Amino acid sequence: MLFLAILLLAAMLATLFFLVRGLVNMAGTTTSDLEGTGPSERAIQSNKMMQKRILFQAIAIGIIALILMIASAKG
Repeated sequence: MLFLAILLLAAMLATLFFLVRGLVNMAGTTTSDLEGTGPSERAIQSNKMMQKRILFQAIAIGIIALILMIASAKG
């Protein structure tokens, strides 16, 4: 159970890290990033960070579900 708690904490911290990193990236958006043809390099980076954040959120939710299943089995 301690192992799952540590994994959950790591997944939550990874989610927070990619959230903050994505917000910082988005805050640095310039007019030239918004105007132009096709997606800018910053937009592509932002999309990749959002995908990683969603991945770690899903992992955290899965770990929570696993912890709850184990806790309910113990009664």
